[in-house]
Amino acid sequence: MTAAAGPVTRLAARHPAPRDLGAARVAAEALLAALGVDARSESMADTPARMARALDEMLTPRAFDATTFPNDEGYEQLVIEREIGFRSLCEHHFLPFAGRAYVAYLPGERILGLSKLARLVELLACRPQVQERLTQQVANWLNDSLEPRGVGVVLVAEHMCMTLRGARATGSTTVTSALHGLLRTDARAGEEFFLLAGIRH
Repeated sequence: MTAAAGPVTRLAARHPAPRDLGAARVAAEALLAALGVDARSESMADTPARMARALDEMLTPRAFDATTFPNDEGYEQLVIEREIGFRSLCEHHFLPFAGRAYVAYLPGERILGLSKLARLVELLACRPQVQERLTQQVANWLNDSLEPRGVGVVLVAEHMCMTLRGARATGSTTVTSALHGLLRTDARAGEEFFLLAGIRH
C-alpha cells in the first residue's frame, strides 16, 4: 500500500523587488561601456540583453511542493542524496560558483520525496549567496521542516572569484559542512554520513 502524501510546503523564489529586464539590459550596456567594451558591433549588439536574461535565469529557481510522507516502516538509517549539482552567484563579486551537494538526514516520523532534496538545494542557491550560508540554510530547512533525528549537508564548490581573479587558484575547491542532531553529537553517525557520501575529511 502506498503511503498517502502528508503536509505540503510550497517553496518558491523570494524576489525582493520586481524585475525589469529592460532596465537590466541598459545597465549591462552601460557597464560594458564603462569597462571599455564596445558592444555596438553586430556580434555583440545583443550581448547586454543576453547578460540580463542569463542573470535573471540564474536568479530564478523553480517553485516546487515539498511533499512529505509518513515513515510507516520506521526507517531509521541515513537517507543520502549525493552529487547534487548546483550553481549560484557569489554575492561579493557576482561571479558564479558551482559544485556538488551531499545532503542526508536520519528520518523521524516523516520522510521527504527524494527529488525534493535536489530541488531544495536549487531553490536556496538561486540567489546571491555565500557558500557557508547556503550550506546552513539547506541543513536548517531540513531540520526545521522534517524534525529528523539528524541532518548532514556538505557542499564542494569551485568559485570563479577564486579561480579567475584575485588568487587565481585554478582547480581549488571550497568545502563547507553543516550537521544537526545525531550527525553532530554522535561521532559514529557523523562518520557514517561522510563515509557513505564518499567525502574524505
